[in-house]
Amino acid sequence: MADDRFEPLPYKPISADSHIVEPPNLYVDYVDPKFRDRVPKTETGPKDGTVWRVDGIFEDKPYLVGIGSMASAGVDPKEIKMNEWTYEDIEAGCFDPKARIEAQDLDGLGGEIIFPSIGMVMCNLPDIELRQACFAAYNRWLADFCSYAPERLFGLGQTGVESVEQTVRDMQDAKDKGFCGMMFPLSPGTDFEYEDPRFDPVWEAATALKMPICFHIFTSPRESKTIAATVAGEQNKGRNMAFFHHAMIRANQDVISAFVWGRVFERHPELKLVCAEADAGWVPHFMYRMDHFYRRHRFHSNLGEMSKLPSDYVADNVYFTFQDDLIAMNVLDMVNPRRLLWSSDFPHSDATWPWSQQLLAYQTQHMTDEQRRWILRDNHVECFNLTVA
Repeated sequence: MADDRFEPLPYKPISADSHIVEPPNLYVDYVDPKFRDRVPKTETGPKDGTVWRVDGIFEDKPYLVGIGSMASAGVDPKEIKMNEWTYEDIEAGCFDPKARIEAQDLDGLGGEIIFPSIGMVMCNLPDIELRQACFAAYNRWLADFCSYAPERLFGLGQTGVESVEQTVRDMQDAKDKGFCGMMFPLSPGTDFEYEDPRFDPVWEAATALKMPICFHIFTSPRESKTIAATVAGEQNKGRNMAFFHHAMIRANQDVISAFVWGRVFERHPELKLVCAEADAGWVPHFMYRMDHFYRRHRFHSNLGEMSKLPSDYVADNVYFTFQDDLIAMNVLDMVNPRRLLWSSDFPHSDATWPWSQQLLAYQTQHMTDEQRRWILRDNHVECFNLTVA
């Protein structure tokens, strides 16, 4: 990374993937009262830090999430304590909108697309009714949070994809709340997959409402099982976590493949899909392999003909967010640079805050001014239809 001697940008970047940390009583205060005794809550963990307890994901134990795992932006890696911190130890901007704007200013940002934290875990809850109730509660809270500075805090609505009809209603409700897109779980709550034509009314609504569909890493049940195995014990924990972080983009790749091979983009050419926090340096090879399969194997596999090459659908319909991905910054001639979205990931442990400006000065120094502005701001405005300050 470059040192502090850098030329500041003449505009403020926007982060396409930032997070809040849900305040302790969010679900209790905002949920339908009949679900209040079952929602996620905070408690004191085994190492005296604050943890979120989510019941129902694992059969034999609660899912515990330490505050440090969600709010260690700007902390020396050697000092990160996943399970020993309380809310008093983390940045107030994690949950307070006034402090959040101050955190943006410190990092030189002009706005952020807001994803949840515990809400990502909740995407994997088998109880669809409870999941849906928690997401409705979160959406009510997030609308209040973003209302403090709607030209800089851009919320995404959550839906449990309980049914096609309910999902369409959720999208309209999110639009009415002023949200700029929707966050879907990587696996729907229905007994059929996203590429099934029965989902077409959802994609038609997304197009009509001009709301991109966002798929974030860690929102697949398969990933939850992997996390459980990773943190089950201290033995080999570091090795297991390293393996997991290498493999975490797989579920996002799978959903992109489903939309391409399932002809979703062919049926809905204006649909926007956002692949969040899975990086983008791998995209050129991914597109190449899709085209290779199509050219070489579509005949004997009975895949059938497509109107365009698979890579063209990816280049036209899929946006990719990343924070510290030097490879992505250097393959602009092999992807569609109008589909790359830089992010800070504040306040998570992978965040570039508060040194995003230094990182960007180094990683974009080879770009033209136009390319740099695309990836740091203009693509965000176009993708999410933002009105910015």
